[in-house]
Amino acid sequence: MNTEETLKHFKEICEADAKQQAERLLTEHRSTLEQRFSNHKEEALRRQKSQLQIEENHILREENRNASIERLDYQKGLSDLREDLKDRLFVELRDRLANFMETPEYTAMLKQQIRDALAFAGDDEIHIYLDPTDEALLQELDLELRTNLRISRYSFLGGTRAVIPGKNILIDNSFKSKLSDARARFQFTLTDDTGEDA
Repeated sequence: MNTEETLKHFKEICEADAKQQAERLLTEHRSTLEQRFSNHKEEALRRQKSQLQIEENHILREENRNASIERLDYQKGLSDLREDLKDRLFVELRDRLANFMETPEYTAMLKQQIRDALAFAGDDEIHIYLDPTDEALLQELDLELRTNLRISRYSFLGGTRAVIPGKNILIDNSFKSKLSDARARFQFTLTDDTGEDA
């Protein structure tokens, strides 16, 4: 082999070796880039998933907050409606009591309340009060029951009040206290379409 052939052969070997090294470097570089891309892609997916979870949680919290506000608004509206209906009901009840006070049954009720108070007091001193609106009945009741009734300075919407001073006892059969007690105890019971309590 002459020098030229040797150089040519050496050149071919060097070129083949350089080509192999370049391919190996290129493969390694490609593998490194693919690994980096895969890692970057996984990290981006992880960040995206995490951000998506944060957004979902935010939306859920916002929906829960809005639902809670709506529920409170509904409950307040329902409570206001109940109070309005309760007011109307008790205004109607007061009107009916005012009409009842015009009947003989009311006078009979007063007589019974007075008799019961007198029986309860026994021999103790008792002061029995009528509502100012019942002043017209005073003489009739005094004569029939043979007692000394008094007209209250304050209206209690009808009925009677009696005081037994020696025992510090108040017998309150006034419509005002009975309405107040009834209003305090009154509850609306909601039922569904089947008639069951809701």
